[in-house]
Amino acid sequence: MKIIVCIKQVPATSKVEIDPENGTLKRLDVESKTNGYDLFALETALCLKEAAGGSVTAITMGPPQAEEALRDAYMMGVDECVLLSDREFAGADVLATSFTLSQGIRLLGGFDLILCGKQTTDGDTAQVGPALAEHLNIPHVSWARGLKPAAGGLQVTHDLSANTQVSELSFPCLVTVDSGHCVPRLPSYLLLKETADRLVLVLAHSDMPGSGLTQYGLNGSPTAVQRTFPPESVRTRQMLEGDKAAALIDILAEKKFIGEGVD
Repeated sequence: MKIIVCIKQVPATSKVEIDPENGTLKRLDVESKTNGYDLFALETALCLKEAAGGSVTAITMGPPQAEEALRDAYMMGVDECVLLSDREFAGADVLATSFTLSQGIRLLGGFDLILCGKQTTDGDTAQVGPALAEHLNIPHVSWARGLKPAAGGLQVTHDLSANTQVSELSFPCLVTVDSGHCVPRLPSYLLLKETADRLVLVLAHSDMPGSGLTQYGLNGSPTAVQRTFPPESVRTRQMLEGDKAAALIDILAEKKFIGEGVD
């Protein structure tokens, strides 16, 4: 089974600046980490490899520093890592991001399964996975919380709005993985030493099938951020005198946090 896992490096802090010209995050020189939901996708891929054999390739799109996330994937046990990095990819929305990933995956050759985290903590759209499947014209299932190998494909348990459904997918296919059904393994020090010199394949815009600009980065993004603003932080302090417990109850009742007349 040849498995590809899409991961993303996201800010590890809420103190991130926004580019006022295009509304995108300024990612350079920002403390970053692997998107938490993608760790569940990585763990799922490694478990499937252990159960059914095969290989796991991690792929990401981002600035050169995104290689750090791929190095962490090597330390978890993936076999190959690919970085799509070029200034022409910058500022991409969901459509341009998923298209770029699809082109990079096409360059890698055939695959059986693509796994993605259910969403990222910086964008929270939960749309890149399904959009990627559409670009590749393969079936997909979202919000999976259980995957089992089946004849020629997978049996996937996934959550719908009001119930749980079990679906069978034939290869090749794409699944976005929810959290909670597995515990991501910790990076291994032995794998750190073993993979320290292992290649991370870097693909640029010039490597993509067709070198036009109309479907990459800002040029290929039909959606744009119109306005950004930091959330307001309002903190007030009120000092209580005398019977503090009674005064606190009165305040909570006034704000409708509790009913009146509570003893």
